[in-house]
Amino acid sequence: MKPVAIFRHNATEGPGYFATYLERHGIASELVRIDAGEAVPASADAFVPVLGHCLGGQLMSKALGGTVGPNPQKEIGWGRVDVGVAEGGSARAWFGDTRGFLSFHWHGETFGIPPGAECIASSPHCANQAFVLGKHLGLQCHVEMTPEMIRSWCESGKRELERSAGASVQTALEIESHLAARLAVLNAVAARLYDRWTAGLKE
Repeated sequence: MKPVAIFRHNATEGPGYFATYLERHGIASELVRIDAGEAVPASADAFVPVLGHCLGGQLMSKALGGTVGPNPQKEIGWGRVDVGVAEGGSARAWFGDTRGFLSFHWHGETFGIPPGAECIASSPHCANQAFVLGKHLGLQCHVEMTPEMIRSWCESGKRELERSAGASVQTALEIESHLAARLAVLNAVAARLYDRWTAGLKE
């Protein structure tokens, strides 16, 4: 099975539950600290397929010929994500029988669906929450969150939360309530996605 290269773009971010999943399944990973100036591997041949969370999904879309731009409104906190169930579509292969789930969000921009890819999830405040292209998965929502990451983001993003109050932005108190129960459900959704994605590491 191929190893996984994880690119971190901010010191307060990182792989979160994704790293926990990889460790539990005995999958080797390598953290590349872009925020600390570490070099990107010269070739991706040893690390395909690609999975992107939030900024990672945006970078994937851009690299594949899609667009990245402002979302109609900031989306911060817990919010519903609806899974597409188009006949013959790929959503069921990735999400199973899940038709919707409560996910974590923190973004002001979003991606367009790149040529040849398929949108498999959306939310009331963001039309494109997930796309797939073959073995590759791009996500706008954050399914990789842990309690520590959420608390850290609420602390470092305190002023942004205050400036961005609105229907699609929650307060830190709202975000941090019921964390254990919410994350248990989100981890299960993430594990299903990661099961499908890591199957591509064997090919």
